[in-house]
Amino acid sequence: MDFTKRDPAAPEGFFAAEAAGLAWLAEAEGARVVGVLEVGHHHITLERVTPARATAAEAATFGHSLAQTHAAGAPGWGAPPPGQGEQAYIGPLPQANRIEPTWGEFYARHRVRPFADRAYADGTLTAPGHATIAALCDRLEAGEFDDTSQPARIHGDLWAGNVITTAGGWTLIDPAAHGGHRLTDLAMLELFGNPHLAETLAAYGDSANLPHDRQELIPLHQLHPLLVHAVLFGAAYGAQAVAAASRY
Repeated sequence: MDFTKRDPAAPEGFFAAEAAGLAWLAEAEGARVVGVLEVGHHHITLERVTPARATAAEAATFGHSLAQTHAAGAPGWGAPPPGQGEQAYIGPLPQANRIEPTWGEFYARHRVRPFADRAYADGTLTAPGHATIAALCDRLEAGEFDDTSQPARIHGDLWAGNVITTAGGWTLIDPAAHGGHRLTDLAMLELFGNPHLAETLAAYGDSANLPHDRQELIPLHQLHPLLVHAVLFGAAYGAQAVAAASRY
């Protein structure tokens, strides 16, 4: 059986970007990824997966496999999946997958600033809040939060709704895949929660060395999704974004 998503109003390349991201993640042979059966300008057809009860054991298996996906790497910070240009999406919103020399430059220029500007223009981010986030972006671009890690192959929108708990292995759907920091995926899981998250994170840590200050950095990596939610769902998320930025 299969499952088809259709959107006659989808911009050119919207579903192609999703298909390319899924294929790229699947090539890592780590976390299970939903199969793409067909893609067109206004639709994508995927294999149908059947949700099952989440278990701690499968959560741990997912943690190990996610670390393997990340370890497959990417050509640069912000690199798009092979064959894709810079135009990308997170949910219905456009964003850019544009390679920059450092993670901080990529994250500030193509994830945080654009959505902070849009939220401010929409009225879901206050002027003082926008100024706080802009100041943090200056520090990001200056390299204050860069480390020695290499670009990881990340899902990019890894909230609970994009991890389907199936009996055959937890399955990734709806990516915003790019070359990014592995903490970005882990931060998204922590932001909105996921079944047996502690087991997933422990298993991930067994498979990949995590920064000793990981917990201190998680809100920094949650800033982008919070701003995306501010654009989509309102000022409450804008306030949460400012609270996260204010920590730094």
